[in-house]
Order: sequence, then C-alpha cells, then structure tokens
Amino acid sequence: MLNTKDILETIRMIEDENLDIRTITMGLSLLDCADADIERSCEKVYEKITRCASRLVPTGEEIERTYGIPIINKRISVTPIALLAAVSGGDPVKYALTLEKASQAVGVNFIGGYSALVHKGFAAGDRELIASIPEALACTEHVCSSVNIGSTKAGINMDAVKLMGETVKRAAELTKDNNCIGAAKLVVFCNAPEDNPFMAGAFHGIGEPDCVINVGVSGPGVVRAALAKNPDCDLSEVADIIKKTAFKITRMGQLVGTVASEKLGVPFGIVDLSLAPTPAVGDSVAHILEEIGLEICGTHGTTAALAMLNDAVKKGGVMASSHVGGLSGAFIPVSEDAGMIHAARTGDLSIEKLEAMTAVCSVGLDMIIIPGETSPATISAIIADEAAIGMVNSKTTAVRMIPAIGKKPGEELEFGGLLGSGPIMALHNDRSSEKFINRGGRIPAPMQSLKN
Repeated sequence: MLNTKDILETIRMIEDENLDIRTITMGLSLLDCADADIERSCEKVYEKITRCASRLVPTGEEIERTYGIPIINKRISVTPIALLAAVSGGDPVKYALTLEKASQAVGVNFIGGYSALVHKGFAAGDRELIASIPEALACTEHVCSSVNIGSTKAGINMDAVKLMGETVKRAAELTKDNNCIGAAKLVVFCNAPEDNPFMAGAFHGIGEPDCVINVGVSGPGVVRAALAKNPDCDLSEVADIIKKTAFKITRMGQLVGTVASEKLGVPFGIVDLSLAPTPAVGDSVAHILEEIGLEICGTHGTTAALAMLNDAVKKGGVMASSHVGGLSGAFIPVSEDAGMIHAARTGDLSIEKLEAMTAVCSVGLDMIIIPGETSPATISAIIADEAAIGMVNSKTTAVRMIPAIGKKPGEELEFGGLLGSGPIMALHNDRSSEKFINRGGRIPAPMQSLKN
C-alpha cells in the first residue's frame, strides 16, 4: 500500500534537498570486439556500443518523466581498452576516437574504460595504452581513463606509479588551454572496483556480464537536512539518522535500477550508494560534517566525523538493496563540493588533511588542483602514498589531481558542470621524492593479503 507521507517526503527531498540519481551506467563487455586488425576492432566496438546503448538515454529520460526522479547522467563503461590493444596492436588512440564517436551517437555524458590494470605488472598493450592517455584525453570530450596500479593482494607496481605521475602531468599540459581538463578525466587507482558507475574511474570488469546496468545515487543535501532537524542529539543518534536517510536514498536507486533493467532487457548489476556532492549549494559532503558539529571541514575532528558518516551510509544502504557495489560511501572531491571548495579557499583544508580523510572515506584524493610546476616525481609520490593507504586497509583509494599549468597556489581553475571549480592548493613540502620513485620495482603486498 502506498504511504502518502513517504511519497511527499521523497518529493521534498527531490525539490528542496538536491536528491537525485547521479548516474545510470551501462557496463559493456568489448571482449568480443577484439581483432588483430585495429580498424576492424574499432568497427566492432562502435557497432556494439551503438546497438546495446541506443535506448539508454531515452530510457533514463522516460524514467525521469514517469517517477519524477532526476537522473543527472547517463553513462557507459567498457572493458579496459588495453585488453583490446593487446590483440590489435597499433595506435590505441584510435579506440579513444571510436569511443568518442559512439558516445556522441548514443548521447551519453561520459564513457569510461580507456583503462589498464597493471597492479602486478605490465601485459601486452598496457604500456602502449598508458603512453597514449594524454593524447586520447586531449582529442576527446567524453572519454575517461583510469589505471589500477596496486591492490591489497598484489602490492604496488612502482614502475606504473612513475609512469602515471608523468602521464598526469602530460595530460594537463596537452589541455592547458582548456583548464587542464585532461587530468580531470584521469584516475589512478589502488583496489579499483570493477562495477563502479561513477566517472572518471568507471570501467567494465572482466568478471562482469556482457551487458549490465549499474546505478549511482546521491543525496548529501538530504542527509544534511535530516541532521539539521536534530541539532542536539548525540553521535549515536546522528549515526542512526544517517543510516535511515541512506536507506531511503538507496531504495530510490534500487527502483530506478530495476526499472531501467526491465526496460532495456539487460541484467541489473549494483547500486553504488555513495554520497556524491556537486558544486551546488546544499549538495555538499563537507556541509554534512559541519552540520555534525565542525566549524569548518578540515578542522580537528574531520576524519572522525567522516569515518562515522561513511560507516553509517554503508550500513543504511546495504539494507535497502540486494546488490550494493562500486565505491559506496562518501566522496570528497574538492572542486565538486561547495563546502570543500570554501574550506580549501580559506586554507582550513590542506592536502595533508585530505590524505588522512581518505583512510576512512570511499575514494581518495579527488579533483584536487595543484600548482602547474609540480614535478612528475612528486605526483607519483602522492599516488604512492594514497595507494599505500588503500593497499594496507583493503579499500579503494584513488588520485585525480590536476596540475594547473602556468598557475600557482591561490589562483583558480573553472571546469564547469559537475567538475566544478576550485583553488590551486599548495604542496607545503617541496623536498624531492625522485630517488624513491626512480627505484621502480614493486612494493610487496602486506600480510593481510594472505587470507587463504
């Protein structure tokens, strides 16, 4: 039986508190598109994407009209392209151009999977793909890239870490006339999830079905509004409020995923129940932490408050959906979160504090703008630090940093849309890590990897 109170509450969440479905993402396997002839392989890729995803955007729009639920993005993730490049050889950028053409044909916001998985070493096609990433991101608008350089089971591939520091810097340089946007579409992972619907790190894992629908929900504003109604409760009650709110948010994601799956005739994969912020006022994870009792995000107590938030989101969400996956928790992307942007501008939020926060949240150092003069070795060292947190704690961590070419701390970059804008954050330690990075090799997996 329909509950009028619940319906009205959901309407209020959507209209007043920025509740939305952040993305429905179609995951597509391209393994059957591999071919020794790269031109033929690209033809197969284009044909499969445009055939399977032809109704993705119209279906999302139909669900929006039917249920009144905003679905902000419709996206596609594909098999890591390095696997196809290993078979075909040739210039991997041809695949990027094919993905761009296909994404435009079906009308999606982004397509992810220009990726390589090199956590234990390089296979055929991996180095070639990584070398091509800056050019691929510079000559496309919708293509996103990711590289997994470590895992709890494998350790950290430090040769790949060095390459990725150079790749991030080069991606920014090639797009310096477009606010260094190339680096904003590139994520470096440790323990990358294979069913993540969020960009820029989405790719379709090799253990996934041929075609699947994954949903990412969002609702920081809803959580903050719920807490604002209970200003004097203790932290146990705060956690309980967050759990109950996350349950409601995730149920909406489960509904959209189930309906989209039925309409498209493909399996429903997972709900990623992450709190994904936007630059819009009232849609900030930082503001949730401030509602809990911090004067500003970044002050002492921020890591503890974020740990509680992340845990409560997971506990509430897993009760609402049979299949939870992806990243699922709280995101802390600086340029995409109005509260984080403010805290970074005032100097209350530093990269060092953000690194500490990544030990307890669902992703990592995300959408952080750094000085353009930062060396590739320093970027690699930051990637290594973040990967170590993920490896030791058996969790996903990631780095999406944007070297602002030609700019210094205090200046700003403006990306627009969900990518937002933000200040260039200073790196307070300018000592070199180059010798450490140049050693190469592999940091061994930790003891907790031995679980068999």
